[in-house]
Amino acid sequence: MKTAVIAFTDAALHIADRICSGLEGAELYDNRKVCGGVKSRMGFLFETYGGIVFVCAAGIAVRLIAPYIRDKAKDPAVVVVDDMGKFAVSLLSGHIGGANDLSREISALIGCQAVITTASDGRGIESVDLFAKRCGLLIENREDAKTITSIMVNGGKIRFVSETGDRINYPDLSGTDFEGSIYVTSTEEPDGTGPCCVLRPRNLTVGIGCRRGKTRDEIGNAISQVFQKNHLSIRSIRAIASIELKKDEKGILETCEQLGCDFLVFSKEEVRRIQDRFPKSAFVESKTGVSSVCEPCACLAGGELIVGKTAHNGVTVAVGRIRQDDASLFNSGCDKR
Repeated sequence: MKTAVIAFTDAALHIADRICSGLEGAELYDNRKVCGGVKSRMGFLFETYGGIVFVCAAGIAVRLIAPYIRDKAKDPAVVVVDDMGKFAVSLLSGHIGGANDLSREISALIGCQAVITTASDGRGIESVDLFAKRCGLLIENREDAKTITSIMVNGGKIRFVSETGDRINYPDLSGTDFEGSIYVTSTEEPDGTGPCCVLRPRNLTVGIGCRRGKTRDEIGNAISQVFQKNHLSIRSIRAIASIELKKDEKGILETCEQLGCDFLVFSKEEVRRIQDRFPKSAFVESKTGVSSVCEPCACLAGGELIVGKTAHNGVTVAVGRIRQDDASLFNSGCDKR
């Protein structure tokens, strides 16, 4: 993580030097040498760095960052270290931003006491947002995550339902007499009562075939139609996949950018190896050299087919769900655009 380490005094500079020497990605700012002081650069620092370490009194840090605090999902990790090097206090974005981990890292570097005040950490409980971060899950509603974490902090029973192998670190999971639920699911509407937090795994692959020149809106609309009909969440799309012939298809590339997902392309030879498992089209074969595109590509991307070929306005869509042991495909040698 790129981290700004800010010192205000000679004693603080000594501590800051020690932190920078052992912290990867750390850059030192001496307040006395910054034109206008770091106060004049705080907006830049907040936007540029994933972490900010102040070596000063906590009050100074609070006043400097106050105008720039926006949202816990976006703010950088902020840690305050006293200029005697006795404490590293996690001040802002403890979980999602990583300030708790940063304070522990600084503690190990300079031999000080990490001070972490988040309620779940103090009780040895994994909060919902930390669990989501660890497992690469998307939180559907952050207020729901806060509600469920609050129940956990107060010792309440939680029902935990997951379509993946991921499991939250909480000792009181129960299928009965629960006060709230956590769902790890790619389905649109989990069936549950009471307080509920939905976490989206990125475990769906979408195979796409289309006529040349189909736009982002046309492709996106086709995907949306299929997902709505089959009660699937768009947020769970891990990758869109197609045949190599479509590697430069503007509409597909723009759809992937809009959804924030990978675009995987497969050669004709790869598709031919499994195409006999799916319905064949002589027309598709005459145009592409393979008898099927969307279904084989959804499977080659690591998914087990859960929605077969669906045609919509010149776009064909198939959906697969990635098995837990196939997630390594995204770190393999397949062609990722």
